[in-house]
This record gives sequence, C-alpha cells and structure tokens, in this order.
Amino acid sequence: MKKIISVLFLFSVAIAFAQEAIQFQELPFKDLISKAKKENKIVFIDAYASWCGPCKMMERNIFTKKSVGDYYNSNFVNARFDMEKGEGREIAAKYGVRSYPTYLFLNGDGELVSQNYGYMEESMFLSMAQEINSPNNKKGSLKERFEKGEKDPEFLINIMRLNSSSDFDFAKRASERYFENKEKTSEFTKDDVGLLLFFLKSSEDKNYKVFTQRKTEITKFLPEQTYHEFDNQLKLGKIVEQSIDNQNKKINDDYFMKAAEPLVGKHDAEVKLNQTKLSYYEQNANFPEYEKAALVYYKNSEAFEPNELLKAARIFSEHITTPASLKKATEWAEKSVMRGETSENTYILAKLYFLTGNKEQATAFAEMSKNIADKAQKDSSLANTLLKQINGK
Repeated sequence: MKKIISVLFLFSVAIAFAQEAIQFQELPFKDLISKAKKENKIVFIDAYASWCGPCKMMERNIFTKKSVGDYYNSNFVNARFDMEKGEGREIAAKYGVRSYPTYLFLNGDGELVSQNYGYMEESMFLSMAQEINSPNNKKGSLKERFEKGEKDPEFLINIMRLNSSSDFDFAKRASERYFENKEKTSEFTKDDVGLLLFFLKSSEDKNYKVFTQRKTEITKFLPEQTYHEFDNQLKLGKIVEQSIDNQNKKINDDYFMKAAEPLVGKHDAEVKLNQTKLSYYEQNANFPEYEKAALVYYKNSEAFEPNELLKAARIFSEHITTPASLKKATEWAEKSVMRGETSENTYILAKLYFLTGNKEQATAFAEMSKNIADKAQKDSSLANTLLKQINGK
C-alpha cells in the first residue's frame, strides 16, 4: 500500500512540475499563427536541434522554472520545433535560423517581432519576454503599419534587423525611410553607419544621396580611404549593370574596362570584370563563356580559397568537356581535398579524375566519398552512381 501511495505521490509531483513549465503546443505552424491572431498574442518558438547542448540546458534548467512557465503560458502561444526535421526545416529557411537555440517571436501575421539566441539565465529570459510582449508589438502587421507611414525609428530599425536576411527588399525600404527622417533630426551613430552601408548596394539607391551628403559624419567612424573604396564599388555596380548585353546574354568587356579603369585602375577593373562574368554566365547557364572567364580568373589558383576553387571545379565537372580545362579543374579540386576531405570534394575530384581518364584515382576517391557520406549518415547516391559508371555498369 505504501508503495502505491509513493508512486501516486511522485506521479502527482511530476504533473505539478510539468504544469509549472512552459506548455509547448503541438500544433502545425499555420495553426499557431491563427491562434495568436485570434487571441492577440505573440507566438514564441523555441527553434532547437536535437544535438544542441545549450538547447537541452534551456529545456532542463529554464523552461521548467515556475516564473518562466507562468509568464510564457499567460502571454504567448508557445511551440518548439526541431529545425532539422519536418516543418522545422521550412521555419529555419523562412526566418534565417542558423544557430541554436534561436528564439523566434512572431505576431499574428507570421512576421518576426524579435529574434534572440543562445543560453539565457532565468532573469534574462524573462526580461526579454517582458520587453517583447509590449503593446507596440501587438499593433498588427509590420508591413501594414509600414505602408501606413509609421516613422518611429525603433520600429524601422526593428524591421531592418529582423528582415535583413528573410525579406531584404522590405528591410531596405525601412532603411530608406529611417535615413530620410534621420537626415532631419540627429547626428549619425556608429550603428547608423553600419545600417546605411549594409543596405546600400548601388549608386542609384535612394540612400546614396545620404551617403554622399553625410560623408563628414560617416568618416568619423570609417577611414576616408575605406569610404572612397566603398563608393567606387557602388559606382562599379552601375557600370556592371550598363555593360550587360541582355539581348545576347553577354558582358561588353570593352565598355566595362573603359568605364571602370579610370575609377579603380586596370588590375582592379579586370578582377571585377572576371567576377562579374563568372556570376553572370553561371546564372544564365552560358558555360562556354563561364569556362573562359574561370580559366583567366583562377589562373593563379594559389591566390584563392580552396572552397571557391571547388565551386568552379564542380561547375566544370558538370558542364565542361574540354580536356585541358577539366585537367585544370582537377587541380582546383585537389587543393580542396588537401585542405580536408569531405564527401562533396572527394566526389567532385573523383568525377574529374573519371572525366580525364584516370579510372584508378576516380575509383579511390569515389569510394572515399561514399565512406565519408555513409559514416556521417549522409546521401552517398552520387558516389554510388559514379562507381557504377567507372565500372561500366
């Protein structure tokens, strides 16, 4: 009888303990957002990964605190998603989750109102929630408020920081409104300079006028040489745009060099031209021109990072047939493998060895790629297919 009572007591304690913790709702993402909209609450999502140590510590040490449970259960719609499984993958991609744990706070329109990271002690985790759970964050859609002309600096900064990776155009528009009003009010801060430069991509941008007019304030935080180099890159962006012959899908080399050389010098102009060619011809699947540009740009391969060379080697392995070019790509892939063997770089090297007629080396590196992938529980189908090709099966 005593044993039964003891078990019941422990069971009741466990239930009470669980009720004190954050109650995470197991609902599809869209239903969480709908629930938050209906209840005029903010969604809190614990974005975690199963292997993440700090995530487990938060779950064990912080989410179970009564003060935390009471506040989060009363004020938020709470949920947890493994960012590497199911809907978690889509959420991670949509909101730019790249580290764990990440805490996402979303309004009833599914828009980010705050995004925070890492292990937090109880007091910090609570104060963060109290700050986020403000009337200002429950006013409705950020985009609707923006379209209605809201100019509050903190509101605009929040849009910039939260949307810089997930919705760059929206964040850029917020930056333009912020600096349009900043122009009339106060001096630049170091943070202002950082935000201005981050969203400024062209001399045609609205904020370029701010960049030129506020040079004196900007160069308090930025060396004047760096300012001029940045300015030249913006101007080069316009030259790049004007040098593209969209009808023939080619770059006008002569026009580009004539416009760019007086601005940055012959060497830097040639570097920018070749970078432009590589990007443009890859995007437009013009691989004969990509091949020519890559052979010129990576001529001195020692000057480049192995991962950059590996990307070019992969493109050559998939689209180029010229024997001499494939041999050069093999050298690029070898540099990456020498830095460290991965299932990807050993596969690319194996394929290039196969394409250049070196079946022995192709087999060795294809098997290596397969083994590395299998040990890491990754997809090894490419290596398996290549091994069959090598063996004529």
